Amino acid sequence: MTGVLEVLSSLDGNILLWIQEYLRSDLFTPLWKFITTSGNSGLIWIVLTCFLLAFKKTRKVGVMSAAALIFSLIFTNLLIKPLVARTRPYELIQGLVLLIEKPHDFSFPSGHSSAAFAAAWVMFRNLPKKIGIPAVIYASLMAFSRLYFAVHYPTDVLAGVIFGILYAQAAMWLMERFRPGSSVVEKY
Repeated sequence: MTGVLEVLSSLDGNILLWIQEYLRSDLFTPLWKFITTSGNSGLIWIVLTCFLLAFKKTRKVGVMSAAALIFSLIFTNLLIKPLVARTRPYELIQGLVLLIEKPHDFSFPSGHSSAAFAAAWVMFRNLPKKIGIPAVIYASLMAFSRLYFAVHYPTDVLAGVIFGILYAQAAMWLMERFRPGSSVVEKY
C-alpha cells in the first residue's frame, strides 16, 4: 500500500510541476485568479443558490443546492480535511511556486472543488441544460484553478469533485424522499 501511495504522490507532484511549466501564463493568470477567488468560501455558489431560492419556480433546486453546500462544508471542510491533515503541495514540492495567498487549512480534499460540484451538479441535474452545463463547466474550471495555483494536488481536486457530486446526489435524494406531499412527510 505504501508503494501505491508513493507512486500517487509522485504523480501528483509531477502533474503540478507540468502545469506550472507548460500551462501557467501571465496572460491567463488574472482569469484563473478571478475563477478561483469567486469560489472562496463557496461565494459564487452561495450567491447562485440564493438566487435560486428567491424564485418559486427554482426554489426546490435552491434548497437542494443549499443542502449540498452544507454537506460540503460539514463533511469536506470540518470533518475530512482536519482528519486527513494533508500538507499543501507548495509546502512540499521543490520548485513549485505559489501565485496566490496561502490557504490556512489542509489540502485534502479540495473545498473549492467540493462546493463547486455540490451546487453545479444539482443545477446540472435539475435545471435546463443551458444553465446546468455552464454550471458544471465553471465548476470544472474552478477545480482546475486549484491546480493552476498549486494549492491542491490532483488527487485532492478529484476527491473534491467526487465528494461534491455525492453531496449533490444525497441532497437530491433527500428532497425526493422528504419533499412536502410525500408519504414520508405525511407520517409525521
